[in-house]
Amino acid sequence: MLKLSIVEQATVPRDRTAFEAVEEAVTTTKHAEEHGFHRMWFAEHHGVGSVASHSPEVLMGMIARETRRIRIGSGAILLNHYSPLKVAELFYQLETVAPGRFDLGLGRATTGPLVDIALKRDRRAGHADDFDQQVQEVLAFLHRDFPADHPFSQITLMPTVTARPDPWLLGSSGSSAGLAAALGIGYSFAGFINPGGAVRALRAYRRAFTPTAYGQEAPQAMLGVSVFAADTDEEAHRMTWPTRAVYASLGHTDPGRIVVPSIDEASRVLTPAQKDEPSRIVDGRWPRQLAGSPATIRDQLGQMIEQSGATEVMLQSISPDQEARRYSHALVADALGIMNTADVATAGAA
Repeated sequence: MLKLSIVEQATVPRDRTAFEAVEEAVTTTKHAEEHGFHRMWFAEHHGVGSVASHSPEVLMGMIARETRRIRIGSGAILLNHYSPLKVAELFYQLETVAPGRFDLGLGRATTGPLVDIALKRDRRAGHADDFDQQVQEVLAFLHRDFPADHPFSQITLMPTVTARPDPWLLGSSGSSAGLAAALGIGYSFAGFINPGGAVRALRAYRRAFTPTAYGQEAPQAMLGVSVFAADTDEEAHRMTWPTRAVYASLGHTDPGRIVVPSIDEASRVLTPAQKDEPSRIVDGRWPRQLAGSPATIRDQLGQMIEQSGATEVMLQSISPDQEARRYSHALVADALGIMNTADVATAGAA
């Protein structure tokens, strides 16, 4: 059965605050839980003024106490900036809050030259591409799986905590697909960053998947898509304009000063070509932002799922209007036949 989830960035619109954005994220997570969504993941950003999700582990603990069923995760912890021991310990700590409901999404990303340097403990050290080793260390700490002769086998993290987060690797180029498959853990591809690479990466992961004690018995292939749903195709397409305006500003605007515009503001700053860029599949080419009525979304996402073999879809969207965004989530859930919690309870009683 297809699962539907959301990645949350906690957008900070113009003239609003990070506090208000986090309050909206709480409301959005509760709304998602009511509509049968499987997970809510929180992003990690640094030095970006337009979003309030900077430390996902902080938000995850808070959100877990505000909800009952929905899984809570990181999308992603940028492991290249941290110690594997510290990451494993953080997630053991989270398991004391709501055991069995957490996902550990791991990724790697540059956050800009200055921020990357500021995040480093030893600022004289050069870049070390040891992500594969870091991931394996995190899993070994969580599963207490270091070889007996490894010095880290002497480190015991919170021995009375028996629950563990479900591990995932996140990527946007396909380079992590083989590692996720070899480790037998979930793989999430950011189709909203690189829509053209999604099918190849997810298929490669599914082909190479080998079950291990670290993950599930079958491949967990997640497709992240930027989706905007509304009552009409035209209205949904206009909802993509703020996202397009944000992307258009990247590279020539300080990330700390980027503002998520309203639809009307975005209409004034985008070129006609930027506004008219397709928001549906054209000649086999996936759009960066998918938009449409429920019928359109059902058709378009259906094609993406069939082509990629995804077992789960994670919705991503940047919007200054959180009410419209939550309505979009509800429309997508309904279009894909995802039962809300009331339906689930009724079905269970029957």
